Amino acid sequence: MKEKVLIVEDAFEEASLLCSMLERAGYPVCGIARSVAKAVELVVREKPGLVLLDIILAERGTCIDLVRQMKEQNIAFVYLSSSSDEQVLTQAKATEPDGFLVKPFREKDLLVTLEIARYRHEHSLESKYRREEALQEQLQSFVGDGSDWEQKVLAIGKALQPHISFDCLSIGFRPAIEGGHRGITFLRVGFDEYQTIGVSELAVITRLKKHELELLPVIEAGITQATLYTKYTFDKSRQTTSLTKLLIDTFQMESCLFFPLQMSTGQSIIFSFFSRRAEFYNTDHIELLIRLQQALTKSMAMILGIDRMDEAAEKTGESGAIEYGPDPLTSGFGGIIGKSHLLLNVFDNITQIAPTDTSVLILGESGTGKEMIAGCIHRLSLRREQRLVKVNCAAIPPNLIESELFGHEKGAFTDAIDRRIGKFEQADKGTIFLDEIGEMPLDLQAKLLHALQDREIERIGSKAPIKIDVRIIAATNRNLEKEVAEGRFRLDLYYRLNVIPFSLPPLRDRKEDIMDLANYFIVLYNRKAGKKVTGFSEKAIRSIMTYRWPGNIRELEHMIERCVLLSKGAIIEDVPVMGNLKKDAEPADAPIKTIQENERDHIVSVLKKCKGKIWGPGAAADLLNLPPTTLRSKMKRLGIDKD
Repeated sequence: MKEKVLIVEDAFEEASLLCSMLERAGYPVCGIARSVAKAVELVVREKPGLVLLDIILAERGTCIDLVRQMKEQNIAFVYLSSSSDEQVLTQAKATEPDGFLVKPFREKDLLVTLEIARYRHEHSLESKYRREEALQEQLQSFVGDGSDWEQKVLAIGKALQPHISFDCLSIGFRPAIEGGHRGITFLRVGFDEYQTIGVSELAVITRLKKHELELLPVIEAGITQATLYTKYTFDKSRQTTSLTKLLIDTFQMESCLFFPLQMSTGQSIIFSFFSRRAEFYNTDHIELLIRLQQALTKSMAMILGIDRMDEAAEKTGESGAIEYGPDPLTSGFGGIIGKSHLLLNVFDNITQIAPTDTSVLILGESGTGKEMIAGCIHRLSLRREQRLVKVNCAAIPPNLIESELFGHEKGAFTDAIDRRIGKFEQADKGTIFLDEIGEMPLDLQAKLLHALQDREIERIGSKAPIKIDVRIIAATNRNLEKEVAEGRFRLDLYYRLNVIPFSLPPLRDRKEDIMDLANYFIVLYNRKAGKKVTGFSEKAIRSIMTYRWPGNIRELEHMIERCVLLSKGAIIEDVPVMGNLKKDAEPADAPIKTIQENERDHIVSVLKKCKGKIWGPGAAADLLNLPPTTLRSKMKRLGIDKD
């Protein structure tokens, strides 16, 4: 059953059309409100799961009360608008809607937007924290009921199931609790049905003797931190038979997650989650368990009657006394160097969005590593076994970009001597990365939108649509909201791409990462050039740390490459960063140049520095932070001859 939808729209015809579209798709419409006051009343009475809200009602200025109420009740909402005014969009964005629908729209657009909005809402941080708070309270509720300790532990497992799905849950005690119990295992056999597996049951299933099972070592004995395993890595790292390995082999489990709780008495309780899905568990599950650590410790202590657990749980939760080993987000996460808090926020976002199948928009200045982040998202996604196809929209001439993306048939145009398979077809079942999406021509933006919404493309010269299954990751260094307001980027495409946006910080805001990156590039180019550079002088370090790095990581990498190649010793004594270059003072009576003359001189100087090279890494367009096509246009306008 789909959730109830409330329509807040003061235009009668549009509201009626919306209602018809929704009801045909199986959405129950719980009401149509033509004023905010009526909408507030219906929200309280009907408790809809989703609200479609006209961004500009006749009674302007009162929508904020409705939005506040929907957020308090954790109700998803989607804005409806025909306006592309930048101020309106900025105000709407500040309320953090779950979607945005541009009038007029097709029924298919509406349904796709609702699906995206529902997904975003369910996975939003606010919603996630609300669910986690409810789970924390739920974990405490099992302690006081009248069931025995095994049923209470099973109740905890059932509460965790929607958040950390498992086919088998084993909870081990080290040392054994009163009565000699080493642990307990629950095997999921149906929806909300679990079979308790003790030594007797396991002996029957495995045809081993009880005393043989009791002699088996438990793999958890060596676990002191949260650990992820697949069946393959488990088999390779464990040569001897253990109780955990027996569970994996007997019940055909493919992946497992171990999470230890350390008690103040010195006792350990290890939660072992098993799944029949390969590589199912990830760092998100570990992070959730760490946030639940205090509640789990308290609950297990009270269920098992272990003394002084409340105090231990508080100390553990507040001071982080339990060591879980190096944080995977700071240990070379996806080959990305850095540990600044801004970068860690990016890593957090990646781990949350990578397993999903939703479009991602990466924002950031040139040279901040958007392509590497896209690769990271793909490698952590469910499509990692398929291709990641990369397209630089700024590097393809406008007359060829449609053929590059969607392909063409033989004879479709003069130079089409063979059929060409486009990038979207190449990326089928995988991911396509559209870099510099802000450079895409307007006419092609419409075709891209069609491909995203309908999941089909047409080669040039063909009338037969081709179904595709592609995840989109887009990136740009432009302010797309400003581009929309100025008519250079489609509003509907912006909101279709902007499902999960996040920004990469510039290098000047990550000062603590600069020297780590510099040393990494030294090692990299030492290997490539066969050099033995070991570091920097104090003067070079001061220059590196005080420079603002307008070209970000790309500029730093090129500078280190030059330094390594030109170095004559083990230490880099000085670095040729642009901030160290000084211009000779101009005479006081020098004529004042026009803006065009200054721009021309600057481009000419950069071209000389790059020996006339316009395209590629370290070329003029790269240093000027301009798309190559834009630089060529400027050169033509200013009368600059590359040759």
